[in-house]
Amino acid sequence: MTTSGPSDPSERGAERQNWVERRREKIRAEIDRNRRGEYTVPTWVLALALVLIVGGWLALIFLA
Repeated sequence: MTTSGPSDPSERGAERQNWVERRREKIRAEIDRNRRGEYTVPTWVLALALVLIVGGWLALIFLA
């Protein structure tokens, strides 16, 4: 049988460490962007807000 991952446990630990460092760097970069005012609302949040508003109006019309 062949495995696709590293066979040496120390390589696996290094790979995990690299993943953690990349994740931390992405989080730091996002925080820096937000502090500079480059924050944008995700599209799914805007879509959810629109659905709730339209649903509320429809409920008000049909249930009133």
